[in-house]
Amino acid sequence: MSQQRTAVVTGASSGIGEATARTLAAEGFRVVLAARRLDRLERTAAEIGGVACACDVTDPASVAALAEAAGPVVHVVVNNAGGAFGVDPIETADPAQWRQMYDVNVIGLLQVTQALLPALRASGDGLVVNIGSTAGRVAYETGGGYTAAKHATKVVTETMRLELVGEPIRISEVAPGMVNTPEFSLVRHGGDQAAADAVYAGVPDPLVAADVADAVAWIATRPAHVNIDELVIKPRAQAAQHKVHRTS
Repeated sequence: MSQQRTAVVTGASSGIGEATARTLAAEGFRVVLAARRLDRLERTAAEIGGVACACDVTDPASVAALAEAAGPVVHVVVNNAGGAFGVDPIETADPAQWRQMYDVNVIGLLQVTQALLPALRASGDGLVVNIGSTAGRVAYETGGGYTAAKHATKVVTETMRLELVGEPIRISEVAPGMVNTPEFSLVRHGGDQAAADAVYAGVPDPLVAADVADAVAWIATRPAHVNIDELVIKPRAQAAQHKVHRTS
């Protein structure tokens, strides 16, 4: 009987991360769920037979503890922890928010990947999936800090693929468009629920977290020789960043 494969998912306390943890568990993975909110992690981990690990991806000591909890062999790492903070134009943007976005979306991804690379190598068939965004491909007004961070996520992913070619590790990016999750837009708008809701107002059937999780699981279950470089996933109503069908 083959040993159960291990997957590590960051940002797993809600949204895309939680959905990805659930979907990978359903595919038979032992899932290590990482995020800052341990109480939420523990509830999900108990439901899916996973392992909860409190982790701040921007803190090297915390990331080292995650690697210890994951164990010496890891097959899949999903770098999902991230976020957008603020919707100000460049003229009035808060540099602290830009630093925060770069720290979690890029430096956090770097630190988690560095910490888990030995375990990925040890698997003989490893996979890193970085959760990017369509914001990592197209600029738009009042999104400068987030689009810059997600463009960096895309380039870091491409660089990893170049540097690790020839090793038994695949490198992928999943780049979602409009995904209606309970927290992403609310956090971005500083807790303003009305502003958060307006982002998706009138949009018929935006993506939900499970749609993105399904894409990650599909990549994770491809044969070892198949690398999905990037998968851009949007709702049918979204033709582009600036072209979204709304019914009202």
